[in-house]
Amino acid sequence: MPFPGKVRTSYRLDKPGPQTDDGGRGALKAAAQSSASMLRTSVRVEADALGHIGFSWLVPALIPGADMAVRELDDSPVRLILAFEGDRKQFSAKNAMLNELTRLVTGEEMPYATLMYVWCNQRPVGSVIHNARTDRIRKIVVESGPQGLLKWRNYERNIRADFEKAFGEPPGALVAIGLMTDSDNTGSNTVAWYGPIGLR
Repeated sequence: MPFPGKVRTSYRLDKPGPQTDDGGRGALKAAAQSSASMLRTSVRVEADALGHIGFSWLVPALIPGADMAVRELDDSPVRLILAFEGDRKQFSAKNAMLNELTRLVTGEEMPYATLMYVWCNQRPVGSVIHNARTDRIRKIVVESGPQGLLKWRNYERNIRADFEKAFGEPPGALVAIGLMTDSDNTGSNTVAWYGPIGLR
């Protein structure tokens, strides 16, 4: 999924190099050069069937100067993105306008709610970061700082619990899962690897 006016991040199947803990697993390499785009697939998991999601990633280095709470610095070497259905009639006037703009530019409406799992430079694990453009995108920090670099990091998250923590309401149906490595705001280069994703 490209973003208007943005250079695309490269995604391809590739194992990490010898300087990293490759763990012997297959992986998807993401390489961003002042770029931003998402790799996304549609799914359909009804709200009452939501369980856990398992995922993993390997990050060699953080992006210097990135700050996910600041619009002009909002880059991350890794993001796992979950998009949810909901009643768009509940949108604020600002979000309704953003939804209409998204539809005009991309041909799709923006999700009712988007939850991201991210690696942040400095904010503590467990923090919830509100997107600077819309409160319908919220990020949960699952990794922070340089600890854990160059090693596979594995996660198992409760989707419903995390959604309710981030948004303060129950989730709707899960309708898409995406990955995104971006460095467009800081004008930098970054690389990361993603392992398989499993819904349980």
